[in-house]
Order: sequence, then C-alpha cells, then structure tokens
Amino acid sequence: MKTVSSVFFGHPEPPARLRRTVWASIGLVYLVPSAFDIAREDGPRRVLEFAALALYVAVYVATLASRRSWFEPSPVATWVLLGALTVLTAALPFAFGATWVGLPIYLATVATMTLPQRVAFAAPVACAALLAVQGAAAGVGTGTTAPLAITAFSVGMLMGAFRHSRTLVHQLREARGEVARLAAADERLRIARDLHDLLGQSLSLIVLKSEVALRDPARTTAEVDDIRSVARQALADVRGTISGYRARGLRDEIVSARAVLAAASVEAAVDVPDGDLPADVDALFGWAVREAATNVARHSGARHCSITVVRAGDAVTLEVADDGRAAAAPAPGNGLSGLAERVAAAGGTVTAGAGAGGGFRLFVTVPAVTAAQPRPSGVAGGP
Repeated sequence: MKTVSSVFFGHPEPPARLRRTVWASIGLVYLVPSAFDIAREDGPRRVLEFAALALYVAVYVATLASRRSWFEPSPVATWVLLGALTVLTAALPFAFGATWVGLPIYLATVATMTLPQRVAFAAPVACAALLAVQGAAAGVGTGTTAPLAITAFSVGMLMGAFRHSRTLVHQLREARGEVARLAAADERLRIARDLHDLLGQSLSLIVLKSEVALRDPARTTAEVDDIRSVARQALADVRGTISGYRARGLRDEIVSARAVLAAASVEAAVDVPDGDLPADVDALFGWAVREAATNVARHSGARHCSITVVRAGDAVTLEVADDGRAAAAPAPGNGLSGLAERVAAAGGTVTAGAGAGGGFRLFVTVPAVTAAQPRPSGVAGGP
C-alpha cells in the first residue's frame, strides 16, 4: 500500500525521515495558545484564521517530510513548499496581527534544515530580523519581540548545528566504508602479487625439470622427485603468504635460485658475506633474488649468473648479473615494478638494464636499517 509520501514525492517514506519530521514538528505545540486566541475571535475572522493556521501547519509538516535525506539535494517539491511556507510566514502576521508574530521561529527551523549548508546559517538571522519587523508592525512591545527574535535565531542555529553534525557523521561513515573497501582491495592485491611471486619461480622450475625428464629418460625418476619437492614447497609458500607471513630469507632464496638456474643449465656464482643481514634487508633481498633468478631462467638464455651481496657502511647492495640477452632499455614488467616498490618503501634504489659487458644486470641498494618494512606489493613473473 502506498503512503502519502510515495504518492506525492515518488518514493516510500524512510523511517529516518519520519522520525526527523516528528521531532521537528513537536514545536508546533507552541501554536496551541495562538489557537486559543483565534477561538476568541468572532464570525468569519475566526474561521479564516483557523483555516490559515491549519494550512500553515500542513505546509510546515509537508516541507519537512518532502526531503528524503539531509545528505541529498532537495527535490523540487521541497523548494516549492519552502517558498509557500516563507510566503505564509511573512504574510500572516501582517494579515492577522500579534497572535502570529512567532511564525518565523518555525521558518528558521525548516529553512536551516532545507537550504544548502553553505547558506543555511543565514536563515536564522533573516528570520529573527523578519520577526522584529513583524512585531513592530503589529505593535508588539520590545519586551516580547526581543525574546521571540532571539528564539528564532537560537533555534535555527541549533538545528543548523545538529544538521551539520549529522552530515559529518554520515560522511565519516562513508569514509570508513571507503577505507575498509580500499584496505580489502589492497590486501587482495598484495596476496595476488605475492602468490604470483611465489608461484612464478616454482612453476618455472617445475616446467624446466619436466622438460629435462622428457629429454633424458634416465633422469626421469630424480626429476619427478624434485618436481614433487618443489610443488610441496610452493604449496607451503602459498599457505604462508595467505596467512600473512613474509617471504623466506636471502639464503633460502639463494638455495632455490641455484636449483632454478641449474635446471635451466645456468651456472651460478654466489658471493654473500658471512653473518646475518638486518631482517628487513634479508627479506627484501630474498624477494629480489627470487625475481632475478626466475627472469634469468625464463628469458635470458644465459650460461652464467652471479649473485653478489656487499655490505659497506650504512648501505647493503645486491647485484645479480648474467651473460645472456638483454635489451638496451628493457620495459619494466610486473616483477621489476613490484620489486622497485618494495625497495622504494625501504628507502633504497633499483637499477636494472644491460650490463657493461653484456647480459642483464639488476642492482639493488638499501640502507642497512630500512626506513620501512618492505611490503610485498609487486607481481613477479618477468620483465
């Protein structure tokens, strides 16, 4: 069944709007003394004033009910009703005298709730001034007019402040929802990129070992065992990533890199200093070695690859170089872009491109104590 609001304003009446209308209409009880004054009038004037009072109350309530939300632009119906209420507020005290002088208080309430917020606070001032003029024209003394004008101003300002606070609460809820949405999207992106990083190398190794097993039947059993081990490790890495754990450290990744490079018939030379690196640097270099080794095995066609880590003063550097094919200005892929993001978050720099003696060279420099925990936000898989 349609309500009056749905018939005249095109949408069902939400509970919030109904509550707002009811609360803002409570002040109509102060028109009861005016009704008693009108009842003491004689003949047609009494009927006319009662009709005017009923019309005023109806327009007041309809104006409040016509707006669906304080957070949406006012519909045309609201502006028409507000205009009618303004005309009645301005005209009735001049038409019927002192009994009607308090009407600008109601106009201040509705106008402050309806007008755009940037101009809404002008309504209480205008209504207080209108009330003062009407009081003087009706012969109402200053002792009565002044408190009524102050009431019009204070009630309007109070409603404006209440509306502003409700708007801020609404905006805060929207902002919190947006933050939650972005956080969820960022976490999904992190997991997707980490999974790509983890599975890129593991799947490359599985493919390479499968090809070796096909080419050399004598090594089939050994290669299948290696494939099973790699698949198990990949599964463990995936579970760890989904659980929020960071990547394995540098030395673990070097072991995996040696296996990947060996399967691709690339000889690896590793030079890593003794002792442990800072945890953040160790994890970051682990990601870098994983990315670089995967790219060498997939794309370079190299025969030799060197992995060198140097700690000098306040900086730690990692260099991965091969003797394979390399473009003079390679286009950065998802993996290198993701690595650059991690290194930048740690306060370091990445240089990637053709080496001086040919091949491809990846050079990473980070402070010995990183500025921030590296966030695994890149997608590995190749330049």
